[in-house]
Amino acid sequence: MNIVTDSGTDIGLNAEELAHFNIHVVPLKVTLDGKTYHDGEDIETESFYNSLDTSGTMPITSQPSAGDFAKLYSKLAAIDPDILSVHMTAGLSGTFHAALAGAEIVPEAKVIHIDTKTLSAAAGWQVIAAAKAFKDGLKIDKILETLTQIRDASESMYTLQELKYLISGGRISHMKGLIASLLDIKPLIGVEKLNGTYIQLGQARTFKKALQGLVDRVKTHHPLGSPIHAQVLHAFNPDGGSMLRDMIDKAFDCTWLPLRPMSLVLGAHTGRSMVGVAFASTDKVGGLI
Repeated sequence: MNIVTDSGTDIGLNAEELAHFNIHVVPLKVTLDGKTYHDGEDIETESFYNSLDTSGTMPITSQPSAGDFAKLYSKLAAIDPDILSVHMTAGLSGTFHAALAGAEIVPEAKVIHIDTKTLSAAAGWQVIAAAKAFKDGLKIDKILETLTQIRDASESMYTLQELKYLISGGRISHMKGLIASLLDIKPLIGVEKLNGTYIQLGQARTFKKALQGLVDRVKTHHPLGSPIHAQVLHAFNPDGGSMLRDMIDKAFDCTWLPLRPMSLVLGAHTGRSMVGVAFASTDKVGGLI
């Protein structure tokens, strides 16, 4: 079995690891100043955000086409028709539906599609868990049960210092975003699990208080000091990411996954300041990711 995903799941594996797990990543795209980049392939993270900071235009992101998926499905099906296609939430991107359409073009491919109902690190956990489960010899029904367990157990939330990119991209209410910008409010934003869309969890006056707000929200899900698996990602704000990680580490018994930048296409909707955390009870996801 091969596993297909998109760059919005932020799995963070190198080429050798992807090959080992039979994972294939279809990139999303971001266009800035008339030039289109393939996420994770043809521009470095720092260069992208430097260009974003100096650009007079807002970035435009786009999902892979049905044809992009069909081309990959056809190539993989020639070797093994069984494919598991795991994608970032359909509530925030059309990528999942493009994958569905792509599979219809390639009837010889036996594709099972999974909407993770989330994005970035927590979505990547589902991809990695599927790959590990398959390597361990689990049957597809057990693999799907594992993905549901991780989805139900995990939470994602983030904050950022400026809202203009979220407002421009239509990812939050323009009016609420405008008011927050005028008041210099730092929002706490989560991803709800019914439709996989953004929800506002709170707000703070300063970035440091917003980070503390994220820690406080983690406490509403897990008792202070309890064992959790967690991963902090940032757009291009390593200092903010390290600060959030340290604050969470003081409050919980953490098993940490790597701190690193997130997908450029996701960061294009937030700007470089964004930091976020994915977390779940170790009892639920330990050994799976």
